Amino acid sequence: MSQEAHTRLYFVRHAESRYVEDMERERGLTEQGCLDARKIANLMQQEAVDIFYSSPYLRAVQTIQIWAEFCGKTVCVEEDLRERTLSGPHVKHEHFHEAKRRLYLDASFAFPGGESGQQARTRAISVIERIVQKHAGESIVIGTHGDVMTLIFQHFDPAYGFEFWESTTMPDIYRLDLDRNHHMLRIARMWK
Repeated sequence: MSQEAHTRLYFVRHAESRYVEDMERERGLTEQGCLDARKIANLMQQEAVDIFYSSPYLRAVQTIQIWAEFCGKTVCVEEDLRERTLSGPHVKHEHFHEAKRRLYLDASFAFPGGESGQQARTRAISVIERIVQKHAGESIVIGTHGDVMTLIFQHFDPAYGFEFWESTTMPDIYRLDLDRNHHMLRIARMWK
């Protein structure tokens, strides 16, 4: 595509994955998650996609893998697209949603051993900017997570925060359109 064309990013929040302590990277999709990954591929196969990127976490890769295969593409893994680290391994969050809310209320706050919103957004946006620069005018799929996706959107529009994060589903799909200067044109939900 030409440099004059808009760049389109499809952010695909991973499908259902059963939580297993100390298995953030390795835990894959549940049976329902696998069914939803196939639904994503069927729903989105008509979209012309140039490249697929993903968080290194298995559930994110598996969610977009079938779609990539439909397109005859491979999934490129980017370490810094990983989910925000909530806290160190010995910090328990009995009230997970309240812990998340606190992180969104103060972008500089981090639990011990975890990342603040500023830290996670900075590392993720650095990757997104590099990808967009390299693939300007193309259509790009990003296999992602709810928190890091929200923080990326927040970079383009500060209105994205806890309420948006809480409203997303597993899976979910959002299309972010950027103009030729890489300014946001729109964010639209594509998963029903």
